[in-house]
Amino acid sequence: MLASASTLTLALLLSGCSYVSDELWPSLTAADPAGTQPIARQQIPASAAEANPNPTLSPGPQAQPSMGNTNFVVPGVTQAPSTGTFVGQKVQQMRGELSQLQQQVTQRNQQLQGVRTSATQNSQRYHGTVAAVSTRLQMGTTPGNPILVSQWTQAQTDLDRMAADVGNLSNLANQVAADSAMSTYLLQSIKSTYSLQGAIDEDHRQLSVLEDETSKTVVLIDRLLGELSTDVARQSNYIGAERANLTTLSAAIKQGELLGPGLGNRANFYAGSQQFAAADAATAPFTAGGRTPLVVIRFDRADVPYQQALYNAVSQALARKPNAVFDVVAVAASGTQAQTASNQNQARRNADRVLRSLADMGLPASRVNVSAGGTGQAGANEVQVFVR
Repeated sequence: MLASASTLTLALLLSGCSYVSDELWPSLTAADPAGTQPIARQQIPASAAEANPNPTLSPGPQAQPSMGNTNFVVPGVTQAPSTGTFVGQKVQQMRGELSQLQQQVTQRNQQLQGVRTSATQNSQRYHGTVAAVSTRLQMGTTPGNPILVSQWTQAQTDLDRMAADVGNLSNLANQVAADSAMSTYLLQSIKSTYSLQGAIDEDHRQLSVLEDETSKTVVLIDRLLGELSTDVARQSNYIGAERANLTTLSAAIKQGELLGPGLGNRANFYAGSQQFAAADAATAPFTAGGRTPLVVIRFDRADVPYQQALYNAVSQALARKPNAVFDVVAVAASGTQAQTASNQNQARRNADRVLRSLADMGLPASRVNVSAGGTGQAGANEVQVFVR
């Protein structure tokens, strides 16, 4: 976007010799294109999509993963009179234990259905509130709009309720795990009773029925436990991602414009379940090595509106390289010795400001390294962002 010497400009630059020529990286500078430009930089006019003040950012916010919908109904216990034998007494005892176990499973199922209903209601309220905030930001609003701040607080409360629902599911899963152990023990006890002496044919017939009903109960409990475990894992991951998105949404409310989903979530989206180990790379000393900056932000006035363009550039970088690590480099403007010292301090503060912006956008701190890049030739302090 080209306007004046104080306007933030977005351009696409070749990422360097380590990438093929058709892969372009966006770059950002507030310099006037009619003024002095670095010789090595080629400026390409913004495309229609880049010039769109309300771009469509993809991937969008995650949809809540669906929960299981099974209603777990126990098979029941067939009653029969006692034969009066020792084995018959054992059968009666184990039949009572199975009845008690099935009653517990029925209670677990009722609790599960209640938690699912609560989770669905909380999710609907949360997504409705977030959608309202995002729509208002997409249209444009004042920075720090108190109405949006109130809605954001409500969304956070709803997300906390969703997290509490996951906690209830986790506790329920622990209880069902104990039921599973009990059902397995009971089934083994029934099978071992066949070998006891003093039984009559009716005892073994009742044992056979009891064994069949216990086996069905074991299968039912295993299905219940498996569905609970899946729900807990999916919902926990989802809520963690939404907390990052809320952090990014808070930063957008401060700016009065929509940024998009958290950058950390975008990286996970592009990489799938891949785990990143970027800590070593993030702590390595910075060397430009002839690389072209992904983003150049020129701080030639007090309030440079760089956030949206920075977000777009980093998002595109993550789309190409999901495990990317970013170097935020403070470059001070040239001048006298005293001016240079002052500029270096200011450039470092600007770099810290950009770092906080990236954190607000959801980019993990382990993926960003801040350093000083010395003194540049420009007449204003700059912050350059490199990708590796």
